[in-house]
Amino acid sequence: MISSKETPVHGRISLQILAQATGAARESEQLLHSGHGIVVMWWAFSLLCSVVALVFALWFYRWMLRQDEGDADMVRIAGYVRSAAMVYLRQQYKVIACFFVVTSLALSVVAFGFRALSGWVPFALLSGGFFSALAGWFGMATATMASSRTAQAVKESLNSGLQVALRSGAVMGLSVVGLGLINISVWFAVLHWGAGMGLPELSVTLLCFGMGASGQALFARVGGGIFTKGADVGADLVGKVEAGIPEDDPRNPATIADNVGDNVGDVAGMGADLYESYSGSIVACAALGVAAFSGIPQMQAMSVVLPMALAGCGILLSVIGVFSVRIAGGQSQKHLMQALSRGISLSSAGVMVVAALLVWLMLVQPSLDVQTTLQERLLPAGDSLFGVFAAGRNSPASAGAGGNCGNSARWPGVRRPPAGKHGL
Repeated sequence: MISSKETPVHGRISLQILAQATGAARESEQLLHSGHGIVVMWWAFSLLCSVVALVFALWFYRWMLRQDEGDADMVRIAGYVRSAAMVYLRQQYKVIACFFVVTSLALSVVAFGFRALSGWVPFALLSGGFFSALAGWFGMATATMASSRTAQAVKESLNSGLQVALRSGAVMGLSVVGLGLINISVWFAVLHWGAGMGLPELSVTLLCFGMGASGQALFARVGGGIFTKGADVGADLVGKVEAGIPEDDPRNPATIADNVGDNVGDVAGMGADLYESYSGSIVACAALGVAAFSGIPQMQAMSVVLPMALAGCGILLSVIGVFSVRIAGGQSQKHLMQALSRGISLSSAGVMVVAALLVWLMLVQPSLDVQTTLQERLLPAGDSLFGVFAAGRNSPASAGAGGNCGNSARWPGVRRPPAGKHGL
């Protein structure tokens, strides 16, 4: 039983603990505001890179339209495929729109009726599905316009055909990354700075944006795949077996349908699928970063902006890679693969270097700065806020201390349990 003489002592201890907690919270807020300018800078950089991607996608599309479309037969066959693909895709998007309306209404009931979700979740779902569909539409429209132009360019040289095919494909690629990054960047600004939403809740809301993109990709891939397989079987059975028309002969209607299915499934569906994967990877990394740095607002903000900044750098390096692909020597398949490998290797090497620099600038170095001011207030004595990052700075090993790799003193934050307590 605590005597009356001990009560003031415990009261003073409680006040000291409360003062330390308040000071730690104030220090944390100061660190967040001190890094606010850096977060805004990288966010603006990501938004600018997404705009650059859309600008280059438009430029490549207009460049492709200026190329020779081919002779009359090529124009006619390409026109059949293009018009049929557009008809199918419009009908498919009508069905998908019904799905999104029903799903968003159900989420609205959960969000506004039961208060179990954020009110922004239904809108994030719709925006994810809309931009995913838009990316697939841009890719298919470009592919159906570029098919005859690529065939005509190959008649001139292998490099000409490669340029038309590669830059036409880059339209869908840049549309996917541009639309995905600009959507995430805008949502981050609206939710965090506009609505004042905290980073943990923001990361959960953005995951619903990825769910909308996943729903669109599912319908596009499955619907287009069923269409193209059905048309392929029809081209084989009816055209080749019954009518005796070769499978790839333009007189076979199923051949046109097969090419339509390839565009709506492998181009539009793939575009929606890539959009979902690209956006989902950015949002998932942000959510993991927010959870990993719980209680450290500055590091949470950095972990949200880092994948966006890395995606922006990847866009710039991808554009450089597209321009670097060119067949300089002969006209063989070997020379073509060497040209493609050159562009991929250049962009990949650049991404690895940039990723290492960004991780150091946005995670490692800020974590060391934050650790020196918050570690003693937020963590018990002996623990480390960022053990791996801080090991080289604070461990005895960095000062020349010896010991084996199992020594817990070399790894701050990793404690060896007392002998006998856990059976080890």
